[in-house]
Amino acid sequence: MDEDEQTGMSNPERPTGHVDWRPETLTVHAGLEPDRETGAVAPPIYQTSTFAQDGVGRPRDGWEYARTGNPTRSRLERAVAELEAAAHGLAFASGSAATAAVAQLVLPGEELLVADDVYGGTFRYFERVLRPTGVLTRYVDLSRDPAGTLDAACTDRTRMVWIETPSNPLLKLVDIRAVAGGLAPRSGARGERPILVVDNTFATPLAQRPIGLGADIVVHSATKYLAGHSDVVSGVVVTSRSDLAERLAFLQNAAGAVPGPFDCFLVLRGLRTLALRMERHASNALRVAQALAGRDDVELVRYPGLSSGPHRHPQADLAAAQMRYAGGMVSFAPAARDGRTAEGRARRFAEGTRIFALAESLGGVESLVEVPLAMTHAASAGSALEVPAALVRLSVGVEHPDDLVDDVVRALDDA
Repeated sequence: MDEDEQTGMSNPERPTGHVDWRPETLTVHAGLEPDRETGAVAPPIYQTSTFAQDGVGRPRDGWEYARTGNPTRSRLERAVAELEAAAHGLAFASGSAATAAVAQLVLPGEELLVADDVYGGTFRYFERVLRPTGVLTRYVDLSRDPAGTLDAACTDRTRMVWIETPSNPLLKLVDIRAVAGGLAPRSGARGERPILVVDNTFATPLAQRPIGLGADIVVHSATKYLAGHSDVVSGVVVTSRSDLAERLAFLQNAAGAVPGPFDCFLVLRGLRTLALRMERHASNALRVAQALAGRDDVELVRYPGLSSGPHRHPQADLAAAQMRYAGGMVSFAPAARDGRTAEGRARRFAEGTRIFALAESLGGVESLVEVPLAMTHAASAGSALEVPAALVRLSVGVEHPDDLVDDVVRALDDA
């Protein structure tokens, strides 16, 4: 199996016909063809709420109201669909809004199987919004023996399987192809095969394309790596299944949680440098992970690109097969030292860095640090998905790697 097959990058026919273009080229050009009217290389922002019609019930080129559709948003939707080698794209006001729309494909009385390490906001939505409506959510470890786990977990009520890979914040990996294969012969809710959803936020389409590995739907918090500059909140969903795209488009329009045109423009602009940024994020993250792995006062290091040593990622082989880049996220836990608890040192570290800003979110050009249980994953406290209190999550930016390593080492020395 070659690299393209392993990562799902089989390069099928794409909506705009860029069949032979590699992902690095697509990030620059997908959805960003010159303006048809003026030839402008930077496409215009259609900052409008409505469109004049040529006659009663005759909208010009289909544009009628910006909640339903906007040319700038359409460019973003086409761009991410093309990057993911999918047929359809839909943009939302946030990653959480995208999650909510996809989750509405599961009806009361049906079941949602979720990988046992997911973003805290996803867990919160599933537990505090979906569950009270009668949707049963169950959490299973799909990082080991996916086929066997699905054998035991799937029922005739299972409507959807939701995974993140790499996961947030423990950076677990899930073999997408194996999960898709395990679901293929199954009959779940409505007598249909369960829908496989992959949150690809951490990996981005530059590292893996889940549609090519058998996923039905891919979700992105475009706030993160796709936009890449911590200046916009947005979400995108892609699929190659027309039936799912039709239903999701209805939900998008009916609920109205859509991004404004300027937000779409910011994500489109960010996409142009995605390939360059991901290369630097990944190389910097490896340097930081290696520095952490070399210390005796660090209990745990999780980074998919660590392929040797005592902190080797348990699924390093899968990372090498499924991903082109190991990504820019590193999680670690300090050990207790000099009378200080591991949790206390984690908090002191997070408050003591100079380059890594103490903040939620991730995927921007700047480096960020957080303590998930006290911040992004507070909703999981007391649940089966609770993460260790001493876990620190790093979003490694594009600064000089030596400065980042120096910052981490100094902050740990002082913690």
